[in-house]
Amino acid sequence: MKTISAMKTIKITLMAAVLGTAITSCDMKLPGAAATETTSIVEEKVQPVKVMDLAYRNTAIEQMITSTVVAFEETHLSPALQGRIRSVKVEVNDHVKKGQLIVEMDRTQLDQTRLQYEQLKTDLARMDTLLQYGSITEQAHDQLKSQVETTELIMKNLEENTLLRAPYAGIISGKYFNDGELFSPTPNTPSGKAALVSLIQVNPVKVMVNLSERYLPLVNKGMKATVTTDVYPGEVFKGTVFRIHPTISVATRTFVAEVTIPNKNEKLHPGMFARVSLKLGETDALIVPSIAVMQQSGTNERYVMLHENGTAKRVTVQIVNRHDDQLEISSSEIQGGEQLIFAGQTKLENGDPVNVVVD
Repeated sequence: MKTISAMKTIKITLMAAVLGTAITSCDMKLPGAAATETTSIVEEKVQPVKVMDLAYRNTAIEQMITSTVVAFEETHLSPALQGRIRSVKVEVNDHVKKGQLIVEMDRTQLDQTRLQYEQLKTDLARMDTLLQYGSITEQAHDQLKSQVETTELIMKNLEENTLLRAPYAGIISGKYFNDGELFSPTPNTPSGKAALVSLIQVNPVKVMVNLSERYLPLVNKGMKATVTTDVYPGEVFKGTVFRIHPTISVATRTFVAEVTIPNKNEKLHPGMFARVSLKLGETDALIVPSIAVMQQSGTNERYVMLHENGTAKRVTVQIVNRHDDQLEISSSEIQGGEQLIFAGQTKLENGDPVNVVVD
């Protein structure tokens, strides 16, 4: 009985082995299953994307430039020579008028020269009379006259360096000496110049803007500009281009335009951050969503992906201008009418198959 039981066990085991082999063989030979699996792999590589038609459209050429408000004029007042300070008549933030006395230096030399000048004038008047009567030579008269003229020039120069006056109406922005101190003409200001006091003109103020050389033919003196600041959100200040610098930077290929802004209420202060907008005309431009423009890692190269016959095509572009969440781009490879991929493009490579999804 044990022998029969053992034989049954062997038969069952052999049948199971044969059945398993048959099943395995059938699995390997199922062409339908293999095709399904292959198709699934291919479909996973097709990237769903969204596209938009590219077209050139008439667009305002508007440049938005960040800059800094600066004083329209800045002057550092100081005498030409070393001297004792008699009186500084202003403090920082004082408003002064044109011609107002700002600093008085020691007057000793000026007073002596003035007395000498007055005496020489008196002598010259007497010699005028003597010359008429022939009591002196014309040469002696001319020598004294020349001496009077020279002394007058010296006196005026001393006046300019003794009595320092405001060259224009403005605000005192810096005071570096006090009464009684000895002034020496060595650099002592942030600008590296020597000064007793510094004066700025803040009505108007100005901003310096750097523009690409391509816009040089479009910028003109008298052109209007708008200026905004973070200090006064929502408030727009009106400005005017009043000076265009004649040279272009070799390093940046930009030129400088100066924009003046009326500042009667003195809301704008030198040093404020500012955004300047200039409308330079109109042109046909390619405007695309900023998310559609990508940057090659480790470089400054910008590119977009186009949809062409079911595949992605990479095209290098240049950014011309920025408009909030949109970019103006240019490329010799884009003529208009192409389809721009603006969603699903971040992982695409040139030539990848894509599937356009329509909302």
